Amino acid sequence: VVFNCSDGLDYKSMGKFFKGLAQSGAWACFDEFNRIDLEVLSVVAQQIQTIQRAIGEQRSVFTFEGSDIKLDNTCTIFITMNPGYQGRAELPDNLKVLFRTVAMM
Repeated sequence: VVFNCSDGLDYKSMGKFFKGLAQSGAWACFDEFNRIDLEVLSVVAQQIQTIQRAIGEQRSVFTFEGSDIKLDNTCTIFITMNPGYQGRAELPDNLKVLFRTVAMM
């Protein structure tokens, strides 16, 4: 699934998206991830970390946003960014550490 991010996204809508990914085992690419507001990105970092921790612990069920949900540990989250463009934020450090950096030229 490829999802084009915008500054109109909030942590609740992202949480619903992540719940679906975690339960279905889908792969998602969030395009232009750094267009999301910085305040939302800090909460999103915690949401992603919760999913990554559950995968690392090989859990079949985990608590996400107050709900126990089934985990299909094949789910994966990718992000793309276009740094330096107007309206783009630098990722917070707690979010940067959750992803591997790959540069394309």
